[in-house]
Amino acid sequence: MTTPCRLLIDPAAVGTWNMAADDVLLDAGVAALRFYQWAVPTLSLGYFQPHLAARAFLDLPWLRRATGGDAILHHHELTYSLALPAGSEYQPRSVAWMCRFHRLIRDALGRLGVVAHLAEHAQRLGDVLCFQHHTPGDLIVGGHKITGSAQRKQRGTLLQHGSILLRQSIHTPALPGIAELAGRDVSAEDLRNAIIAEVRRETGWALEERGFDEREREAIKERIGSRYGAVAWNEKR
Repeated sequence: MTTPCRLLIDPAAVGTWNMAADDVLLDAGVAALRFYQWAVPTLSLGYFQPHLAARAFLDLPWLRRATGGDAILHHHELTYSLALPAGSEYQPRSVAWMCRFHRLIRDALGRLGVVAHLAEHAQRLGDVLCFQHHTPGDLIVGGHKITGSAQRKQRGTLLQHGSILLRQSIHTPALPGIAELAGRDVSAEDLRNAIIAEVRRETGWALEERGFDEREREAIKERIGSRYGAVAWNEKR
């Protein structure tokens, strides 16, 4: 018997839509893997960060994520989200999904000729940005972090999303991406397809591509109004 998992491949969208869409997947109660990008460069703060951390990027839109960690400047990247229902079928106690998915990304990059490894030690090179904070399990290329992920748990369900830095952004010149570090311009499409292949191979899941339906789109709009597009949410800390 195959284990089903919904697959969503979304076009670039604004930050409020992207974060609200991940929330809706968490609430759906079924396994889902989503890939997306950002229509404009956007700063997302970790759930527990003070909103004053956004001051360094006042010329850019910003919002607060539902997951923890430090701020991320979303620009030239591929973003993924993984929503998993409660229970051992998708969340066995022996599996740490943060490192598991990073290994899948590592192996996908290897298919594309990029050598990456999981960080073994913590290293903090800045106070605000996630990619200047290396933690064990982060994905490293040439000594620099190129993938970081964060989680949110809700009544046993799990949302994990993360950013894969494809190229350096003019807004964060201190953070090189895969293109600069590996000398290889990996496209979001090629990397996404390689990750999907690795997920199928490593998990055996039956990935079925299915986008958001009208009811879910309405729920996303509601979540934008009540949370990610609301001052009270974004400045709550």
